[in-house]
Formats: sequence, C-alpha cells, structure tokens
Amino acid sequence: MKKQFNRMRQLANQTVGRAEKTEVLSEDLLQVEKRLELVKQVSHSTHKKLTACLQGQQGVDVEKRSVRSPSVSWKMLKLCGETQEKMAQELILFEFTVERDVVEPLYELAEVEIPNIQKQRKHLAKLLTGNAGVCAKGEHLREEMEEAANRMEICRDQLSADMYNFVAKEIDYASYFQTLIEVQAEYHRKSLELLQNILPQIKAYQETWVEKPCYGKPLEEHLALSGRDIAFPIEACVTMLLECGMQEEGLFRVAPSASKLKKLKASLDCGVLDVQEYSADPHAIAGALKSYLRELPEPLMTFELYDEWIQASNIQDQDKRLQALLATCEKLPLANGNNFKYLIKFLAKLDDFQDENKMTPGNIAIVLGPNLLWTTQEGNITEMMTTVSLQIVGIIEPIIQHADWFFPGEIEFNVTGNYGSPVHTNHNANYSSMPSPDMDHSERKHSDQGRRPLSVATDNMMLEFYKKDG
Repeated sequence: MKKQFNRMRQLANQTVGRAEKTEVLSEDLLQVEKRLELVKQVSHSTHKKLTACLQGQQGVDVEKRSVRSPSVSWKMLKLCGETQEKMAQELILFEFTVERDVVEPLYELAEVEIPNIQKQRKHLAKLLTGNAGVCAKGEHLREEMEEAANRMEICRDQLSADMYNFVAKEIDYASYFQTLIEVQAEYHRKSLELLQNILPQIKAYQETWVEKPCYGKPLEEHLALSGRDIAFPIEACVTMLLECGMQEEGLFRVAPSASKLKKLKASLDCGVLDVQEYSADPHAIAGALKSYLRELPEPLMTFELYDEWIQASNIQDQDKRLQALLATCEKLPLANGNNFKYLIKFLAKLDDFQDENKMTPGNIAIVLGPNLLWTTQEGNITEMMTTVSLQIVGIIEPIIQHADWFFPGEIEFNVTGNYGSPVHTNHNANYSSMPSPDMDHSERKHSDQGRRPLSVATDNMMLEFYKKDG
C-alpha cells in the first residue's frame, strides 16, 4: 500500500512539475510555433488583398455602342477595343488561375490548417492544466489521472507531428507565391503578344488611310494616297477661281483675310470643301493655292532642275531660251510635270482677263514664281528680291505667255468632275505656232510678224511691284 502511494505521489509530482513549466513544447517546436503565426499573418493578408483585387475587377461592364463611322479614329478604336477585349479575357483567365492556385490554397493554409494546429496547442494547454487539478484529488483518482496524462502525451505527440509536418511542407506553401509570379508572367506575356500582333494592323490602317493632310506633304505621296494626277488643293482652287475669280483685280497679289485663309487651308487639308462659302472670296482661294505650292517640301519645278532653269533664263536669244526652257520642262518628273502643265494652262487663261484683273504674265510670274521654284541655299533678302527673283520671273513669264506651245492641246480643269469648270481653249492662238530654232530665216521672219514680242519684267518694274505688294 505504501509502495503504491509513493508511486502515485511521484507521478503527481512529475505532472505538477510539468504544469509549473512556462512552456510545454521543446525549444525547436517553440520556434516552429512562431513561424506558424508569421506564415498565418502573411497568408491571411495576401489572401485578403488578392481577393479584394479580384473582386474589384468583377462587374465592370463595358457599354457597347453601335458606332457607324468611316473615320480612321473609329477603325483604330475598333481595333483597340477588340484588343482590350482579348486582354480582358486573358485577365479573367489570370484571375481564375490566381483564385484557384493561390487564393484558395492560401485561405486553406491561413484559415484551416494553421488554426487546426493552434487549436491542438490550446487543447494541450487545457489538458495540462486539468491534469494538475486531477492530481490533487488523491489516490482514488490515480487511474483518471493516468488516463489524462496519456491523453496529454498523445496530444503532444500529435501536435509535434503536425508542427514538424508543417516545417517539412513549408517549401510547398512558399511555392504558392512562385505560382502567383508565374501566372502574372504568363498573363503579361500573352497581353504583350496581343498588343504586338495588333500594332501592324494599326500601322497599316494609318499608312493606307487616304484622308491625310496634303499641305506640307510631298506631291507624289499625296497623289499616291489620293489616287489623283492633280493635287487636290490645286484642282479645287483652280476650278473655283475659274468660276468666280478670273476678273478679280489683283488676284494672287492682294492678301486675303488670315482667318479665312487658315480655315480654307484646313478644309482642303481634310478633303472637305464648301464651294459656295468661298465663291465670294477669290483672294482666299488664290492664297490657299499659293500656300500649297510654297509649303511643298520640294518646289513644283524641283531642286534638281534649279540650275538648268536658271541657265535657261540667262540665254539672251529668246528662241533658244524657249527651247532650253522646254527641254528643262520635259525633264520634270511625271507628277510634277502634270501639275505644272495644269497650273500653267490656268495661269495662261487668267492672262486672258488681264484688262480686268490687272495680272499680266509678268505680274503673275512675280507673285507666283517664288512659290514654284526656289533654291535650297539661303541668300540675303536683297538678292532674293532682285537677281534670283528676276531670273525666276524670266522663267515663268514666257512659259505662261506661250503655254500652248509648251503644252499643246486642250486641258480639262475639272479632272474629277466635282466643280463644273470650263474646258481650256486655245487662247494663245496668235502665237501658238511659236517657231522653233530649226526654221529657216524666211519662215522665222514671217512667223515673227504674227506674234507678240516676249515680255520680260525689268528691274524697275520688279521693285515697284514688290513695293506695292509689301
């Protein structure tokens, strides 16, 4: 009996001793417990933020509007909208994958697995406390105490096993964050691929869009995009002037309203023109034509032929000068040649009304010549107003005077049929049979008697006209 009592007392002392200790786990398991709490906090926080982020993307409905417009902006918007829709699908796939492979496992870890371990820890502490009370009841409770101690050991072993299992599997839990980065990388890779695939289509729409600005753009580029032979601003302005401006005094010389000119240029730039609005303002139309010619990156008569034009103008013999000008004219590129011919034929027709408009071929050459031919080299303004300008006048004036010799035949000004202008007639019939240097002397003399002499502006006339023109 005494032996049993001593055994019971020894067991009770061991149990009480364990209860008096501040911790029931080993040092290693205490460290594991700290890691458990940290992982729980991180997992819970990450799960909460990812869930909020994914919920924020849901329920965002894009209003679908039926827009019918032939504009390039609409086409671009349509392409971009389709791209954004594909990216949204990728985003949905990305969110679903994150939900399945990251958010749910994190929730399971933070809200189920770790809390279960912590619940066992609390249960162990409770059992330990309960065992201390049981030991005080004495010998009659020995069996109950032993049973409680056994349960405590089982719980301790289970808790230790769970903690060690957690440590062993912690690398698997960490892989959830690796999965998150991999899923994000795949989402961005697919999004980048979508954007790279759509960029060539957007560029192609931009390059093939016909309604591009024409002012300040190369002539050939504008003609190729618009499918025209005559530049739109040239044909539009010429046909309108044929209707309303041929008898306007000082045409091409009188400055138009700056605001009206700016508006007309802008409307021509986008291919829209209200003929009725500008029919009462021929000076604005003439100004828009001059601006287009001057704003070409290369003059209509080209940089390449500049020296040849100047050399031809310096020839003293007028017949040889005409032949040299004709030879140079024939060297113009096709696009430049067609538009130059069109313009010269119009200016020759304008000369028919010089009694009303006061614009002789010399006057026309003075105001339009610098817009048809200029050099890439910059000189001082005095030189530009005298020597160079006089040379250019000496080129343009005879070409206007002898337009039907340089460009035989009639011309249809209303090329596209949009403006209803008249067909050019052979208004220079009195000298359309301009003799060539191949004629013999008697034929040349007879022909000279039937035509007007070549008119070239003098220095005094040039300076006076510039003075008037400001």
